[in-house]
Amino acid sequence: MLVPFLIMLREGIEAALIVGIVASYLKQTGRGEWMPAVWVGILLAIALSLFVGAGLQMVSAEFPQKAQEFFEAIVGLVAVIVLSSMVFWMRKAARSIKSELHHSIDSAFSHSTGQAPALIAMVFFAVAREGLESVFFLLAIFQQSTNSDAPLGALLGILVSIVVGYGIYMGGIRLNLRRFFFWTGLFILVVAAGILAGTLRHFHEAGVWNSLQTIVIDLSGILPVSSPLGTLLSGMFGYQDMPTLGEIIVYVAFLSISIFMFLRPAGSRTTAAQPSH
Repeated sequence: MLVPFLIMLREGIEAALIVGIVASYLKQTGRGEWMPAVWVGILLAIALSLFVGAGLQMVSAEFPQKAQEFFEAIVGLVAVIVLSSMVFWMRKAARSIKSELHHSIDSAFSHSTGQAPALIAMVFFAVAREGLESVFFLLAIFQQSTNSDAPLGALLGILVSIVVGYGIYMGGIRLNLRRFFFWTGLFILVVAAGILAGTLRHFHEAGVWNSLQTIVIDLSGILPVSSPLGTLLSGMFGYQDMPTLGEIIVYVAFLSISIFMFLRPAGSRTTAAQPSH
């Protein structure tokens, strides 16, 4: 429950910040009457996300066992890629997202016709990105969850993010967004490592991956995954009571590389990207 809550809280606050920036800029520039177009873009993005999520869930239910394992592995892989790219993108774009949105709004109004469709499209793509990220993450989490707490946690995360986002927009809530996105970013990378290890397990059960299947340690007698604590650790960090060598390698390698890249100072990343003379 905690994992989907925190992820949806973060995703929801990101979406709320985007909408808040757009709404504030429209109001500041005397374009407040265009807010209905913003809401149309938001509703279309939500509808697309729900449609994609429901469609994928319905399609997967018709698969035979091995095909379903393969599908779940693909969903997990996509979720890891999306979550990781979202974390790094947000860290990089946090400082410039406001100016970029302002520029996009000005571009939408730069033409004498088609302003409403342009504004709707801009908001739609900005919010749909957050929605589709959430869809793949939630599918991966729901597939690994053994109880019904995950959907409830996701719903609570969305509701709290709406309240926090509105409070930020109105000025009643002050949140250190830089610190918030930093710590939730680290948490997401840990979650993604667990999903990636689970993805390897699904590939094995689908008959696609059969290497490195030696069980490294058997903790089923000490902390079984079916126990309350084991279920909690499994949902949060992808814990398994009998992890294989491949799962441990994937987990440790991904976590080490991603956290190293995440914690690198911005100056080091910029310097590394510049060619030497």
